[in-house]
Amino acid sequence: MNTTLILAIITITLALIFYTIGVFSERRSGELNWKHVGLFALGLIFDTTGTTIMSGLVTAGNAANPLHQITGMLAILLMAFHLIWAIIVLLRKNEKAKATFHKFSLVVWLFWLIPYVIGMLIGMGV
Repeated sequence: MNTTLILAIITITLALIFYTIGVFSERRSGELNWKHVGLFALGLIFDTTGTTIMSGLVTAGNAANPLHQITGMLAILLMAFHLIWAIIVLLRKNEKAKATFHKFSLVVWLFWLIPYVIGMLIGMGV
């Protein structure tokens, strides 16, 4: 297996780990806090890094899957919006918004799983 591909897989998987921990620790704590924002940011950083590495592999001659590309870009944009909105919620100190933010986080996480799973299936040749 190509070293670049391994690096991309590791970074995308780190994104899954950090984002999952952020979303479910927020849900378990019952309130959004800065630790969760940090985990969301790490998820976004690793996802963007892994996606950038993967896109380099695609332009190196591999065929791109349009569904994977579209859902992947939408997921990154949604994660960025999620991160920005989380920061705004915390800065505004709106207790109700902090207590219900986990619902939005779960939706973003579920959407993020779509390109992740598509990428796994592509990698397995399914």
